[in-house]
Amino acid sequence: MKLVVGLGNPGRKYEQTRHNIGFMVAAQLCREHGGASPSKKFDGETCEIRIGSEKTLVLFPHTYMNASGQSVRKAFDFYKLNPEDLILICDDLNLPSGRLRVRRGGSAGGQKGLADTIAHLGTEKFPRLRIGIDRPPAKWQVTDYVLGNFSEEERPEIDLAVMRSCDAISCWITEGIGEAMSRFNSNAA
Repeated sequence: MKLVVGLGNPGRKYEQTRHNIGFMVAAQLCREHGGASPSKKFDGETCEIRIGSEKTLVLFPHTYMNASGQSVRKAFDFYKLNPEDLILICDDLNLPSGRLRVRRGGSAGGQKGLADTIAHLGTEKFPRLRIGIDRPPAKWQVTDYVLGNFSEEERPEIDLAVMRSCDAISCWITEGIGEAMSRFNSNAA
């Protein structure tokens, strides 16, 4: 079994914010692979899908971004997973808008949901897919920026990034982390 975790904040207020791009990708993945209605589990919502021959649980933590690790740990322990069976999807201020970066592991790089997951799991050695949301404009507070909605001008690029992210997750599941990194870490759309 694989565990795909989309990071974000629960509630309508946050649905289309930059910080919720992980939720957006997870929701699209469930739509693409015929997931049943989400059920409440592990301090979040889950959707079971199948990608290739792999049973996959998609998790939307409802613990808010900065406490995501609590939800991830519950699902991780319940299914007795290894770190390489988990991939976490989150936003990244340090990447250009729409750019994808798949990694085997590494530091949180300032992303608090990723940092909390690392703390709860006790390891940095699990795959992650970071999606660029760019830096905030001059004089913007980071919090206001990440909790702000994507502009109409940004939507086409972000919509494409969501679709490419779903492809990257499917590639990770069916062909492995190396192939996903090779194929999706370039600038090409």
